[in-house]
Amino acid sequence: MFEVVSAVLAVLLLLALRRLWAHRRAAELLHVAIERNRPLLREDLPGAAGVHWEQLASDVNDLVEDVRRLQKLRTGQLAQLEATLGSLQEAVLIVDSENTILLANKALQAIFPDAKNILNQRLERVLHSAAFLKYVSAVRESASAQPVREIEFAEGKKTVWVEVTGTIIPPLDAQRSPWALFVLHDITNLKKLEMVRKEFVANVSHELRTPLSVIKGYVETLVDGHTEMPLEDRERFLRTIQRHTERLNSLLEDLLTLSRLESINPGLRRETVNFSELLSAVMDDFRARPAAEGFHLESRVDAAIGPLLIDPLKITQVLENLIENALKYTPKGSHISVEARLGEKQVEVSVSDDGPGIPEADLPHIFERFYRVDKGRSREKGGTGLGLSIVKHIVQLHQGRVWVESRLGKGTAFFFTLPQRATAEVKSN
Repeated sequence: MFEVVSAVLAVLLLLALRRLWAHRRAAELLHVAIERNRPLLREDLPGAAGVHWEQLASDVNDLVEDVRRLQKLRTGQLAQLEATLGSLQEAVLIVDSENTILLANKALQAIFPDAKNILNQRLERVLHSAAFLKYVSAVRESASAQPVREIEFAEGKKTVWVEVTGTIIPPLDAQRSPWALFVLHDITNLKKLEMVRKEFVANVSHELRTPLSVIKGYVETLVDGHTEMPLEDRERFLRTIQRHTERLNSLLEDLLTLSRLESINPGLRRETVNFSELLSAVMDDFRARPAAEGFHLESRVDAAIGPLLIDPLKITQVLENLIENALKYTPKGSHISVEARLGEKQVEVSVSDDGPGIPEADLPHIFERFYRVDKGRSREKGGTGLGLSIVKHIVQLHQGRVWVESRLGKGTAFFFTLPQRATAEVKSN
């Protein structure tokens, strides 16, 4: 009798274990089906799972089918949106309620080239701007279109300025939270131009204020006390007024020159020029000037340099500005040399001196408008701070380049190039 009871219990235990294994196996299959979004076949279920498991599997398959249908609908509509928005010049960004990026057209990726594979990523991991995240939150809270905002983004080592507007749009799945759509316009270049404009206006104002203040002060003194003022003082005051008036005139002339050079039509008048003759005339003119007394002026031109197709007046202005700089900032007795050499593809001209040189920290800025190495000394010498900027623009208009090399105590050399193809064009003509 005991053996029969033991056998029955063993069979029941085996049946229970088999049923437990079947339920566990069925649960694993259901979990995989839901996780991977794929149907569960009835034949995959263990036979001992039972009718309830079969009903559950049928419900899961219905759920999977609904999810697949919604995903297909969403994917298709997103693809349609992307096709519609992809050709727009303005950057477009769509994010869901969790700030997951659902759509970003090519224009957006052009603004942020460092952002790779941004779809389905969190917004804050791709676009680095606390101000933009606050703007996104404001759009969601208001549930309406927000006014245009200018927002700064950190793009690697660069700063990107973008004009942004955003609004709420309904999701493709009505049961989900609304999405947010943003249109971005890159205004980085406009910001840079605005900064240049502000800096330019500030510099011009400063440069004009100094001589005008001096002139105003001296004129007021002359008006109030000219009858009692000694003749020598009046002459000294008038000479000072004349000197600062000439400085103002030089500044305005240089500003007008820069304005013409930066315009759409800078007015280059190219003609066939013998560069050796042009340089010889410039050097003769400087040797005759009182300011060049005590200096050693030399020039050398490679005999292989033929006629060049250039604007002789503007290239003369380049040479004059560079030679005048050398005369102003080197002591009496210095050597100033102008050389022209023929390279493989260009004619290279240098204006060098053996003066005090320029600090290395100033070299990258030397061609900027109003930049001075020694501001006080430059004004004493009558410089406007625009001469080297004019040089750069004229050389670039001739498709050349300009640079400077200098060492403190060893002197300075300015170089500029003129394309050798100018010689070839002259020969072909």
